[in-house]
Amino acid sequence: MPNIKANDITIEYEVFGDPSKPALLLVCGLAGQLIDWDERLCQQLVDRGFFVIRYDNRDTGLTQKFDAAGAPDMGAVFAAAASGEPITTPYSLNDMADDGIALLGALGIDKAHLVGASMGGMIVQAMAIRHPAAVLSLCSIMSTTGDPSVGQPTPEAMSALLQPMPTTREEAVEALVVGFKVVASPGYPTDEALVRQRAQRTYERCFYPVGAARQLAAVIAGGDRTAALGAVAVPTVVIHGDADPLVTPSGGEATAKAIPGSELVMVPGLGHDFPEAVWPAVLDAVVSNAGRALG
Repeated sequence: MPNIKANDITIEYEVFGDPSKPALLLVCGLAGQLIDWDERLCQQLVDRGFFVIRYDNRDTGLTQKFDAAGAPDMGAVFAAAASGEPITTPYSLNDMADDGIALLGALGIDKAHLVGASMGGMIVQAMAIRHPAAVLSLCSIMSTTGDPSVGQPTPEAMSALLQPMPTTREEAVEALVVGFKVVASPGYPTDEALVRQRAQRTYERCFYPVGAARQLAAVIAGGDRTAALGAVAVPTVVIHGDADPLVTPSGGEATAKAIPGSELVMVPGLGHDFPEAVWPAVLDAVVSNAGRALG
């Protein structure tokens, strides 16, 4: 896969389809790697008429790491957030949003449809706020506005998120499998052997848990985007599962309420994962929403 210098960092990315078609940028969630956007899903988007770009966010996958920043003190981050004090982080969600827009620019793309999941949803929201001229349409999946009164994880999901960093391959794979079980869709069971296979692939491509911790600190420090989302003027669809334990449904509901004219698609039985059975509904929503931008 190629990489490119953008926003003063080296970003790993991959493209699918005809570059003369409308661009669609896929943005990963916390600790997610570009391989989390399944190649078959990318191809289905190509078949729907898009030029698809997927990439690794900073501090994960094969994109540049911020080793010099060290591990964040998550206790201090949570304490500052609870007290309303400023939170100092190596980078922000806005920086991550600027990365994606800079990647588009480096590829010679002026405007794109944006699709982001979980933290990626937060990032594409920030892209639409900060770079409105570069956005054709917006799709925020299983995400939230940053308002601490909505979208908060269940205690079990929070516990899974804050497990100690694994130190061996076996620990890392097992942690990924156990964590998936906590957030998985009750309406769309996934075979554990497949989950374990994906976890092994994730580990082998990049094992870098301290990067995930820095990303989480950036999410917590990101603040409430509700007011700024009121100025977003591109066609927007918000997709959420009604069984999501990590970003509970009120986060999606608040996002749709904050963005004028947006559509909310609540998927029954969907948790905080992306099972193949829901791809058709998500693709239909993305394509329909993008069509509003072209009409």
